[in-house]
Amino acid sequence: MAMPEEKMTGTPFSLEWTVQECDSGKLLRDFLGEQHISRSSLTDIKYNGGSILVGQEEVTVRYVLKTDDRIEVIFPKEQISAGLTKENLPLDIIYEDHYLLVISKPPLMNTIPSRDRPAGSIANALAGYYDRTNISSTIHIVTRLDRDTSGIMLVAKHRHVHHLLSEQQKKGSVNRYYEAIVEGVIPESTRMINAPIGRKETSIIEREVREDGKPACTTVEVLEKLPCATHILLKLMTGRTHQIRVHMSHIGYPLAGDDLYGGSRKHIKRQALHCSKLAFYHPFLEKELTFTKELPQDMKTLIEDLRSRS
Repeated sequence: MAMPEEKMTGTPFSLEWTVQECDSGKLLRDFLGEQHISRSSLTDIKYNGGSILVGQEEVTVRYVLKTDDRIEVIFPKEQISAGLTKENLPLDIIYEDHYLLVISKPPLMNTIPSRDRPAGSIANALAGYYDRTNISSTIHIVTRLDRDTSGIMLVAKHRHVHHLLSEQQKKGSVNRYYEAIVEGVIPESTRMINAPIGRKETSIIEREVREDGKPACTTVEVLEKLPCATHILLKLMTGRTHQIRVHMSHIGYPLAGDDLYGGSRKHIKRQALHCSKLAFYHPFLEKELTFTKELPQDMKTLIEDLRSRS
C-alpha cells in the first residue's frame, strides 16, 4: 500500500498520496482499490459528503492518473451515536496516533454500554475524549474485552482504519496474548485446544463447545504451576465470544473467578483474565507494532497468595 500523508485531527478524516511513475496511467478507482479503500467507502464518499480531489479539483474514480498528481480522499464526517453519552472518564492510553489508539482497560468496566449499564464504559470514555480533543470520529472498537477482563484493547479512529484492521483480524494477523489463572494444575507445558464454539441453547449469554459451533483454536503455555492452580499464557488463533473461558472450562481448568463457566469467586471477584500483549501491522506506518501491559494488582495478589500456600 502506498504511504498516505497524515492530516490533522479536528477535520473530517482524509488521506493523501502523490502519484509515482509506476502508477501513472492507472484509473483512480484501481489505485484506490490497491490502497484498500472499499467500494462501500467510495459510495459513502460520493453520497454522504466526502470528496475525491486531484490537485484540489474534484474528480470521478474514472480519472486517469499522471505522475506527481496529488490525490486527496476526504471521508464523510462521522457522528457519534446520539445514544452514547460523552463522559470525562480516565483512559489509560498506551499509544496514540492519527489513525488508532491502544488503551488498557481496567477490570469491571464494560467495553460498550449495555442495557443495565448505559454509562461508565470504554466507549463512553472514548466519546468524551474525542469531544475534548476535537477528534471527528465515532467509536470503532477493534479488539473488544469482556467486562471482567482487563488489559490491552485496539481502537480505530475511523471506519476506514477499522476496516483495514478488521481485514487483518480475519487473516489472523492481529495477535492477542492473554494471561490467566486457572483452577487445577495443568500437567503439560504447552497445549492446543481446537474445539468449535456456539451459543448455548438455554442461554443468551453462555457459549459452549458444540459440534455445530464456529471453529475456535487457543494455544496454552504454562507460566507457573501453583498449589491447586496454574498461571498460563494463551494466544487466540480465532476470536469467538468467551473463547478462552469456554475452552479452559471445557478441558477441566476453569478460570479462577469465572463462576459463569465453573470457576470459584472465593479468592478473586472476577475472571482472572488479562490481555497482556497485542501485536499487529500498522497499515499506515507500514511496520509491526507490539504493546504489553503487566498484570493488574488483583491477579498479582492472587498469584502471591497461591505461592504462599506451597
